[in-house]
Amino acid sequence: MTLIPDSTGGLRTPDGPVPQGAPWWNPQRGSAMPSYRYRPAHRRVEIPAMADRQWPGRRTERAPLWVPVDLRDGNQALAEPMDPARKRRMFDLMVTMGYKEIEVGYPSASRTDFDFVRHLAESGAVPGDVTVVVFTAARADLIEATFASIRGLPRTVVHLYTATAPTWRDVVIGRGRQELRGMIEAAAGQMARLGEAQPGVRFQFSPEVFNLTEPDYVLEVCNGLTALWDASPERPVVHNLPATVEIATPDVYADQIEYMHRHLERRDAVILSVHPHNDRGTGVACAELAVLAGAQRVEGCLFGNGERTGNVDLVTLALNLHTQGVDPMIDFSDIDAVRRTVEHCNRLPVPGRHPYVGDLVHTAYSGTHQDAVKKGFDHHARRAAELGVPVGEAPWEVPYLPIDPADIGRDYEAVIRVNSQSGKGGIGYLLATRHGLELPAPLRAEFSRVVQHAADDSGAEVTAERLGELFADEYLSPADGPLALGEWRTAEEAPGVHVFTGVLRDTADGTEAKLDGRGNGPLAALAAALAGAGTEVDVLDYSEHTAGTGTGSDAVSYVRCRVGGAVRWGAGRDTSVLTASVRAVLAAVNRR
Repeated sequence: MTLIPDSTGGLRTPDGPVPQGAPWWNPQRGSAMPSYRYRPAHRRVEIPAMADRQWPGRRTERAPLWVPVDLRDGNQALAEPMDPARKRRMFDLMVTMGYKEIEVGYPSASRTDFDFVRHLAESGAVPGDVTVVVFTAARADLIEATFASIRGLPRTVVHLYTATAPTWRDVVIGRGRQELRGMIEAAAGQMARLGEAQPGVRFQFSPEVFNLTEPDYVLEVCNGLTALWDASPERPVVHNLPATVEIATPDVYADQIEYMHRHLERRDAVILSVHPHNDRGTGVACAELAVLAGAQRVEGCLFGNGERTGNVDLVTLALNLHTQGVDPMIDFSDIDAVRRTVEHCNRLPVPGRHPYVGDLVHTAYSGTHQDAVKKGFDHHARRAAELGVPVGEAPWEVPYLPIDPADIGRDYEAVIRVNSQSGKGGIGYLLATRHGLELPAPLRAEFSRVVQHAADDSGAEVTAERLGELFADEYLSPADGPLALGEWRTAEEAPGVHVFTGVLRDTADGTEAKLDGRGNGPLAALAAALAGAGTEVDVLDYSEHTAGTGTGSDAVSYVRCRVGGAVRWGAGRDTSVLTASVRAVLAAVNRR
């Protein structure tokens, strides 16, 4: 697309006809892209008739068996595949997180993969309840090498795959339906014979590009292998149905899975598995609907690494369950450690907007969002107190945060961040949590304008540290000039009568004036003393708090004063409440 200025200097938009029948409020016109070249899914493959589909009314109440394929499928998608040390680190991470079935390689495809499987077999790295999955194509020499690699492993699944879709049969493999089925069954028979000599071996079959294959053909092939491998509930087979390349909306994939779920023979001896990719950006939705449709097992990668747009993301899937009150059965309580390990092994960064895990996903910049989050945190703390439970155990209902960041080992420091779009609620939250400053509401509103000016000028995010600096520069530091106090003292001469004495110094010219005033409190006495020196001050509002806990915590004072006809805020901070209050008044005077 080339952007062409029109005669007025603006940009010309597509000027073809608006499609007939389009409503007046939608003047979109045809694009320049040749969409006519592509066939929709229902014209490429038979979609099972599912008038009585059950999956839309179901709810997921338990986690499926998760099978990470980072060490095989994910690894082959890396520009620089993992070396043995990185593969072992990734494997150890998966075991620690609680994965019980892990695809570890394609041992017949490379010496590195073969040696890694042997390393697992000989090193004792595989716990007794973890099943290792190895991958092979339907070729006799590759199957022999695969079985040689797993000798000594107590629990293994040998995963056989063959592409079955018409385009792949015609263009890639060059075999018809029956010829291809014969090739698959010959390979499966060889696996059955080799498996007799290795206890603990089970079998898996993937009709690659399942979602573009005729449903009756997939069913024919899978049922044939279920019988050939003599599947039973004690030794089930896995039929893994990949959306190798996404071609349709997730509901279509769910219909395809439910069709297989209903029609597979020896259903109690079959583990129905899915392996969605993300070509249309809906891999997670495909997996979730597939589980509703009868899938019991999901293959994918941590953070979605994989060919093209990636495999389905097991982290997002699991934490989606967590937000619904369903235990994902995998431990993500230190998500940053998981991310660091995966980024090291894959040498790929996790994007900042990645669901749950990215640096920005628990962050609110918008003022309205920040205000809602702050109020949500306050409500959550009150609710936990009412229930008599720690905040980490109270029911979670905080606006804009579908998950408590603490559940996955995140702190709250980055929940609210400030830029030019932020509001007083977020600014107040950061000042309170990072600097111990509980600003009165009117001062918070005024300071938010100061912050917005700074953000507009820089165009950058205002960090919590910078926020503290801005507040100090605007409201605390003015106590030091141009009018500054030298030595001063207060005393109560009589009940209700306070005196303030000291020296007022003009830092610009070095002149000094003595201060002496009386009032019904220390600040009233200070105001009287300043008036005697030529500066009229009326304290309109006053508040104070401690910035932290413990006897050594600072006191913070805020005052709103009328100074020579102008109303100004000032703030003071000191270990002494009185000193903080005096400095706050002087800051207001200097800000007139």
